Amino acid sequence: MRVRSIGAATATALALMAARDLIQKKHALLRNFPVVGHARYLLETIGPELRQYIVTSNEEERPFSRDQRTWIYASAKGENNYFGFGTDVDVEHVQGHAYLKQRTFADTLPDAQDPQAPLPSAKVLGGPRGRARAFRPASVVNISAMSFGSLSGAAITALNKGAALAGTMQNTGEGGLSPYHRNGGDLVLQIGTAYFGCRNKDGSFNLDKLKDVVASAPVKAIEIKLSQGAKPGLGGMLPGAKVTPEIAEIRGIPLGKDCASPSRHTAFSDVDSMLDFVELLATETGLPVGVKSAVGEMDFWQELATLMARGDRGVDFVTIDGGEGGTGAAPLIFTDSVSLPFRMGFSRVYATFAELGLSDDLTFIGSGKLGLPENAAVAFALGADMINVGREAMLSIGCIQSQKCHTDRCPTGVATQKPWLARGLDPTSKATRAAVYLRTLRKELMKVSAAVGVAHPALITATDIEIMNGDYDARALAGVYGYKDGWGELGPHLADEITALLATKPTSVQKSAASLITRRVLDSDSRPAGVERDDGSLA
Repeated sequence: MRVRSIGAATATALALMAARDLIQKKHALLRNFPVVGHARYLLETIGPELRQYIVTSNEEERPFSRDQRTWIYASAKGENNYFGFGTDVDVEHVQGHAYLKQRTFADTLPDAQDPQAPLPSAKVLGGPRGRARAFRPASVVNISAMSFGSLSGAAITALNKGAALAGTMQNTGEGGLSPYHRNGGDLVLQIGTAYFGCRNKDGSFNLDKLKDVVASAPVKAIEIKLSQGAKPGLGGMLPGAKVTPEIAEIRGIPLGKDCASPSRHTAFSDVDSMLDFVELLATETGLPVGVKSAVGEMDFWQELATLMARGDRGVDFVTIDGGEGGTGAAPLIFTDSVSLPFRMGFSRVYATFAELGLSDDLTFIGSGKLGLPENAAVAFALGADMINVGREAMLSIGCIQSQKCHTDRCPTGVATQKPWLARGLDPTSKATRAAVYLRTLRKELMKVSAAVGVAHPALITATDIEIMNGDYDARALAGVYGYKDGWGELGPHLADEITALLATKPTSVQKSAASLITRRVLDSDSRPAGVERDDGSLA
């Protein structure tokens, strides 16, 4: 009798726990896997002990280590993201580790404790080429290109709402502009080789459709995707099973059939015709237009810089994606061994433009594991003006690095089109986490900039960082990548401008802008009041 009572009580308790898990919206894993999902949190709790004695250390896991993921999770939840006792990194011996050199004295610096952490770009995007809709990006940290189709509608919604709350931009990815991108966040519209959303039936580019898409949403810039770090020179593949009626309509492709993107563009065939295409898009839309690419052979970049030096045509920004960047699906050979890692690839591209005196004439954007403060600081020191975060943003909304993106069985509903899995991800609560993570990263960048003695991360130079070179030697970042004097630094007028902007921006303006961003999220069908000036402020 007693055993039967205990069994009944246990069954009742489990039933209540299951009911609670199914109803709550805080944890996607528990909504999708009630009761048993708690085992994951139990293992996570005792994970450090298990790894210390049985499995791995806090720094061994890839692509993101346990410490890195813990920092992102804690940051996104607004929890204590500090670490105690000391570093897990073998600082005396790790080859290639970066160290920032703090300054003892510095001029007056911005408040690094501001919870909104506003951190605008030092450059006006599209300004040097006089684009009609040039603007100063309000955040140097933005969300990288991830398409609806690769990610679920719930994940795209969460990221877009989070971008709006944090005052950042979200890149649509090459899959086209979906309804989930229309939740208040500003957008960078990416155009890939298949021209999804702006294509004819034969797959060729359609300018009128592009203009219609741009006019229908808060698109701030256009990015032409040439290649991606994780799969350069390879077109994307969306299996027919994932081509739902919704995706077919958004992309303009047949329902239920495999969707293979070409590996090359058809609207242009070389650098010269690509620049004609860039100028056409910029003229017809008024928007800044740039290109995204991984880095392989350098002939392309040298020709691009040479043609831009004439001054009549040019891109407004280049997004450099490292070979260590993420992807929903790619062959192993491409993720492991095609295209250069970010630091090497970016430095070569930057040097190509700097050699011709063009580094102040366009905006450099970096991507590829840059959503961690150390990596981001190195990117800025090499000359990046902004960074894009992809997988780190996914982690902030619940990704657990299960590495099942290519199977359509993502357990937390981030990278799947299965309704029962996507259901577990609550866009509203996850939007807040994405926003808090983005703000926290900006705040960390302000802190580390202050430690180096400068007001903005773009003012960190390649001589402010050293790279470990064996056990008893370190080399300045500038020396490692062959930078000449002044490379990686802003021109004097840009440096003075961004320093003055950060020093004089009134708190009331920051609160007003934050209020407008919040209202945009709550009412995604309306645009915020105010006229945007070229400097990114609101009139």
